[in-house]
Amino acid sequence: MLSAANPQLESTLAAARRGDHAAFAQLAEPHRRELLAHCYRLTASAHEAEDQVQETMLRAWRRLETYAGRASFRAWLYRIATNACLDALDRHARRALPSTRFPAADAAAPLAAPVFEPVWLEPFPDEWFSDATLSAGANPEARYTARESVRLAFIAALQALPPRQRAVLLLRDVLDWSAAENAECLEMTVPAVNSALHRARTTLARHEAVGRDQASPALDDPAAQELLDRYVHAWEAADVDGFVALLREDAVATMPPTPTWFSGRAAISAFTRQIFSQFGPGRQRLLPVRANGQPAFGIYTAAQPGGPFTAQGVQVLTLAAGRLARLDMFLDPAVLRLFNLPASL
Repeated sequence: MLSAANPQLESTLAAARRGDHAAFAQLAEPHRRELLAHCYRLTASAHEAEDQVQETMLRAWRRLETYAGRASFRAWLYRIATNACLDALDRHARRALPSTRFPAADAAAPLAAPVFEPVWLEPFPDEWFSDATLSAGANPEARYTARESVRLAFIAALQALPPRQRAVLLLRDVLDWSAAENAECLEMTVPAVNSALHRARTTLARHEAVGRDQASPALDDPAAQELLDRYVHAWEAADVDGFVALLREDAVATMPPTPTWFSGRAAISAFTRQIFSQFGPGRQRLLPVRANGQPAFGIYTAAQPGGPFTAQGVQVLTLAAGRLARLDMFLDPAVLRLFNLPASL
């Protein structure tokens, strides 16, 4: 059956089954980056996604004889990856952002102690996504656009779902798999898949964190770039008023691994004033990167005026209607390594 449909695939598959690692890589490696995105959506961790894609490749290599060709090789890999992630999620705590797990803090109160256990959602570098993942035309029939499906707010909202519901929703509403394909992947009945999908969609609808009013502007949007330029200037100049002028009234700021987070322009303004009083003009630098299809920056601070700038973490910005709607600051050295940021400037 395969040879009639695709003789080259059949030949490469036969070679891989004989133990040819290069042939297996030819089959599997073109899908690695999209599998990374899929595993990230399921686990909310870039590090865990890397581990599960590697586990997927190992399982696929060991089980190559079981690939019968009824579905595409890509779909077969997705099935393995999905189940590898579900196995991992059975062993790990559900990840989140502080704003979905703790009440908003008083800006006058001390920061809560950091929690370094693997409980926080992680950002995901854009360069890890395949071009198809972030392109506007990918999966045009899917319920969520490709760009929506990688945004921090969407990833955070997904974590409110039990793992199997999460998988059902991603396969159906992001990858646009049919209920039958979904059922085969997860070894469920079609009615069970449809029921799980209904519950997942209902739960997501209750979570405003999906933030559909906060659509990311295009990468080349001049207004968005002007806002980002103003943001960088205000941050590096320790200009509190300039920074606050960019915020929406209902803006949110989080700082994992500390559980402390702030809601509203007034609270964020008060906290930022404390930061800028500690690190005055010229003692902070922002290095542009991109994460989750959103603008982001590596954060660097100088302990003394004129001293070296040391990396502190990564900021991910959510823009909406010409304002800054959300600022998630991941103050963890492990996150810096994801973006290949230098330790100092």
